[in-house]
Amino acid sequence: MNRTPSHILVVDDDDRIRDLTRRFLSNLGYHVTAADSGLSAQKLLKQLVFDLIVLDVMMPGMDGFELLKHLRQTDPTTPVIMLTARGESGDRIEGLKLGADDYIPKPFEPEELALRIAAILRRVVVEEPIEEVEMSGLVFNIAREELKDGAKLVRLTDGETQLLKILAQNAGEPVSREALANGTSAGADRSVDVQITRLRRKIEPDPKEPIHIQTVRSIGYRLMPDA
Repeated sequence: MNRTPSHILVVDDDDRIRDLTRRFLSNLGYHVTAADSGLSAQKLLKQLVFDLIVLDVMMPGMDGFELLKHLRQTDPTTPVIMLTARGESGDRIEGLKLGADDYIPKPFEPEELALRIAAILRRVVVEEPIEEVEMSGLVFNIAREELKDGAKLVRLTDGETQLLKILAQNAGEPVSREALANGTSAGADRSVDVQITRLRRKIEPDPKEPIHIQTVRSIGYRLMPDA
């Protein structure tokens, strides 16, 4: 069973950066709402609940620091990642003092932002542990490390089992090749790719057009179970 997508608020007055970030995160399976100013974001924060906020610092009117200060007066826990074109350490320190959880200077790589978001959400979003995932009629039980097609056991190698277990435990979220290599016996990014190819042959209805073990460009892979 798939997890409910995390709801992320992206606040940036730069139309291009805001739209690119929104589309990139949406393609990763997140529910994304965007705001083009601090005031617009403040209105949304009164109406909706977000799991994480990506907040630009330099905006006209209410800047990111001011918005964060207002936010922390009523909400001390929602994670905030700050974006800014200014790289001075004083700005980073100011944001962290006001309660930001992380800080990325512009220009930034969307892949890095995605990995930082996933890392923060793993720490703060408390969910019931996933016991099993379903994929086009197949069921993988995480605790027993068993993949079944009905009552029939599907044979997996130890490496394939380790990969599938990590992906299933993070269902719906991108997992880097490095994390998969470190968490399994694969040992190298290229070995991970080879084992993913083999695993797809056992899981995907069409291994050439995978729907469950999806490639996340420049990051790694994510497992998308049946809804």
